[in-house]
Amino acid sequence: MKILILCTGNSCRSQMAEGWFRHLGEKENIEIEAFSAGLSPKGVNRLAVRAMSEVQIDISGHTSDPIEKYVKEPFDFVITVCDNAAANCPVFTGAGEKLHWPFDDPDGVEGTDEEVMSEFRRVRDEIGKKVQTWLKAGVASSKSTRFC
Repeated sequence: MKILILCTGNSCRSQMAEGWFRHLGEKENIEIEAFSAGLSPKGVNRLAVRAMSEVQIDISGHTSDPIEKYVKEPFDFVITVCDNAAANCPVFTGAGEKLHWPFDDPDGVEGTDEEVMSEFRRVRDEIGKKVQTWLKAGVASSKSTRFC
């Protein structure tokens, strides 16, 4: 299964989702190729890296790629994780299915270091639960080869 996760900046939510897909795919023995990209990539956020490392998922080697890098590639799923990406997502000629999973942007939170980090953890956990639930639902449905 080949998945592309899209967000505006490709710095937090899409990066965490890519990490979750790779980690949970391996854990559940599901062959997944996960990629992420942004409409206006701005680099991988260090707090996203830190939040994911707290759950033993290393995204420190991820890159923040422009969406143009993937437009001509075939994907089983293109998943947008912010409303801006959903509204401005280009047409992917080889995309099997487009899904929209909106998550709050932890990068926009103001407050103390701990308050900001708490928001990154909350969003990380929400994304992890969504990916896990989606994968389990697909794996449980043996009629769908998309998940196997």
